[in-house]
Amino acid sequence: MSSTGSAAAPEPSRPAVHVPVLLERVTELLAPACSAPGAVLVDATLGLAGHSLAMLAAHPELRLIGLDRDPEARAEAARRIEAAGYADRATLVPAVFDELPDVLDRLGIDEVQGVLFDLGVSSLQLDRPERGFSYSTDAPLDMRMDPGAGRTAADVVNTYSPKELARVLRVYGEERFASRIAAAIDRERARQPFTTTARLAELVRDSIPAATRRTGGHPAKRTFQALRIEVNDELGALERALPAAIDALAVGGRVVVITFHSLEDRIVKQTLAAGAADRTPPDLPVPVPELGPVLRLLTRGGEAASDSEVAANPRAASARVRAAERIRRAA
Repeated sequence: MSSTGSAAAPEPSRPAVHVPVLLERVTELLAPACSAPGAVLVDATLGLAGHSLAMLAAHPELRLIGLDRDPEARAEAARRIEAAGYADRATLVPAVFDELPDVLDRLGIDEVQGVLFDLGVSSLQLDRPERGFSYSTDAPLDMRMDPGAGRTAADVVNTYSPKELARVLRVYGEERFASRIAAAIDRERARQPFTTTARLAELVRDSIPAATRRTGGHPAKRTFQALRIEVNDELGALERALPAAIDALAVGGRVVVITFHSLEDRIVKQTLAAGAADRTPPDLPVPVPELGPVLRLLTRGGEAASDSEVAANPRAASARVRAAERIRRAA
């Protein structure tokens, strides 16, 4: 297997089971573009390579470019790809998905046939308490997808002004009680800075009215989501990466995006819809070819997982998939 970038990551403990979300639908959507000899698929969020392994198995001449900022995820993905016998067709790159144009340029690839985004936190990150993504186990308040990156969740919680904290929780977590939680954090950090997930989760729980806590899952869920998005610039990276992915597609190439919350899905919906729109001014009598759509939408809205998949894999409950096909080059 070829790879680029920094030294190998420490050997991670190996997850026993990995169930890729919406696997059958994703492989179905990508298949027409990735079945041709010499086709290139970019898995922009490689994770544990579940979707990529299925695509490599289904298309014997497919080449994979896998991007992931998490060294533990890349190491485990590399092990799985090698064990399956596909190492000679895979290149794994330490990169955030908004670095896609630079990655393709370094590899000398002008266009690709498929791009897959499986957004949000990976199974590996959730299942490693020490990474600090989960509110259910006490751990360092970290949440960095790249452990070598700078800012941690503790940095955000301990240094942002109450106003900025409330903005993060309100916008990225869609948290109704953002101002109340931010004020409580501000009071408590003056007494002692936050360093662990359990203390923060408890404070969030205590900051939310008891009647509200009875529904909607764990009270800290939205706060932890918001902090994770802020720490990793997830929405900013998506806003930069998705147009770049569309630009990299060959005619007939396809982009498939799995989202897990409304903020991600809104960005994907708007970007794909813009690409599928005819920009001919309404006062012109005929369409202008160079202003016509560059994409054809392949899904009706955001398609959800089936009831049977959600029953087998509860993490699929909030998943939505959207996809589009490139139908012409931009003018």
